[in-house]
Amino acid sequence: MALHRDIYWIGRQWAVTGFGMQLIDQRHGGKFDIEIARLWDEGLAADLGAQKWFDPVDFGKGLWVARQRHTKPPETTEVDSAPEPLVVENVEVATAGAGEPPPRKATGFQLRIAGSAKFLRPWRVRMKR
Repeated sequence: MALHRDIYWIGRQWAVTGFGMQLIDQRHGGKFDIEIARLWDEGLAADLGAQKWFDPVDFGKGLWVARQRHTKPPETTEVDSAPEPLVVENVEVATAGAGEPPPRKATGFQLRIAGSAKFLRPWRVRMKR
């Protein structure tokens, strides 16, 4: 995956982008890119430490910058019971004017061309009279 267009920090191997943290070397195809939601997961460096090319100093600095730049997503809590459905007892339907369409507003701008036109180039138009 190519680097995200918003780049906030670039190190030797890692970049902090709008996606999260991305590996600069594109030969890996985005396999090691870390999304924003996963920046606070434990053991990120441990998973990558087995790679020969991994630089822990650059990764640590990039992770610190990424955590400063991106806010931590709120923790999701699982609900044990389903919410009660809403029951509507008395509903009045407004039927006044339901058959009539709303009045059209005049914008004041109308484009009218007399005759026909032929496109010659993207920036020129020939008018026939």
